Amino acid sequence: MTMEAISYGEFSLGLHQQFADKRAPMEVALEVTRRCPLECQHCYNNLPMGDLAARNRELSKEEYEGILTELADMGVIWLLFTGGEIFARKDFLEIYTFAKKKGFLITLFTNGILINERIADYLKEYPPFAIEITLYGRTKETYETLTAMPGSFDRCIRGIRLLQERGLPLKLKTVGTTINRHEVIGMKEFAEHELGVDFKFDSQINPRIDCSQAPLGVRLPPEDVVTLDLHWSNIAAEHKANLDRERHAALGPRSTVYSCGGGLKSFAIDPYGQMSICVLSHQDLYDLRSGSVKDGWDHFLLEVRKRPRTRPTKCSTCRIRSVCSTCAAVSELENGNAETPVDFMCEVAHLRAVALGCEVPEQGDCECCRDGERRNAMLEAAARIASHANNVAEWTAPQTLLPVLNSSAAASGCGGCGTH
Repeated sequence: MTMEAISYGEFSLGLHQQFADKRAPMEVALEVTRRCPLECQHCYNNLPMGDLAARNRELSKEEYEGILTELADMGVIWLLFTGGEIFARKDFLEIYTFAKKKGFLITLFTNGILINERIADYLKEYPPFAIEITLYGRTKETYETLTAMPGSFDRCIRGIRLLQERGLPLKLKTVGTTINRHEVIGMKEFAEHELGVDFKFDSQINPRIDCSQAPLGVRLPPEDVVTLDLHWSNIAAEHKANLDRERHAALGPRSTVYSCGGGLKSFAIDPYGQMSICVLSHQDLYDLRSGSVKDGWDHFLLEVRKRPRTRPTKCSTCRIRSVCSTCAAVSELENGNAETPVDFMCEVAHLRAVALGCEVPEQGDCECCRDGERRNAMLEAAARIASHANNVAEWTAPQTLLPVLNSSAAASGCGGCGTH
């Protein structure tokens, strides 16, 4: 029976039971602040450190203690503290300590520049499960062009060293941009060979959660994204294995708007007590200051998670989902609508697949398939990637490394975002 052949009530009832049987909150992301001392050009949610209005809106330490108690009672195991910059809150270690005593497995996301001896010593005594520091460049010039804060590179390296000297579970990562793409290899070598820690990178950049498109000004073009991905044989092999497995597997159902683990196993809470399906999704929010975490999970997020798709798109029958970084929340940020495909992500996915020699089944009205307007350009780019004509090791810095100011034109919103 097709979705069109049954009533919405019958479909909704079936989904409710399906999700109710599978749902259990295991992971929660807590954004404790959106304030940050850095002003990164690519960031989707940072606010100035001195933003008093934002600080005054943030959940108090006591409110966090109540939320953490609820999460523990609900059986949540994994906890992520993120921001903004988590150490921008002077009471963060108190919140963290309360969470540690509740028994959560905790990961900390930080840029590292506010870490000092006191913080490092404390974390050594009460270590988290993992600490991930984002490195924005291997040189001072590149790093500070992206962060727009003089002195931030040295402070980041100092924070990294302080944590490493204490044997804490440290990982480094970066986001590839037009500013730092030539130093991703150097950052990886610094992490893995000099420090002996894991390193990962991602080139996905989204508009800001206030709908500003400014971060896209430093987003790598699709060809550079895939060239960087496939520079390392292990990453290429992983993509290839996923594609081969996906092409021979039964096409999974895409009956709901959200097809990730959000609302099934995980959710997010922003600094102001708004509960959502993930840190990127801000169109459906539940206010914890006027309700409980359990009610938000049991009812509000259940309704969000089982919301049916209203129309088919080129994503509905896509057979290269495993190499596509899009999701409903990314569509919300990019297009103002969770069901509208993100053409940028679609082109990246096609480039990955074709460059790896995988035949891509045609799907829907896709600009990279059949007679689509991007088809020929995509095939030419994939051929260059496959032949290593565009060598990552030969990339150089942009001619002028100067911070780009967010003009009013660049910062214009998408018009569909629920957060302003």
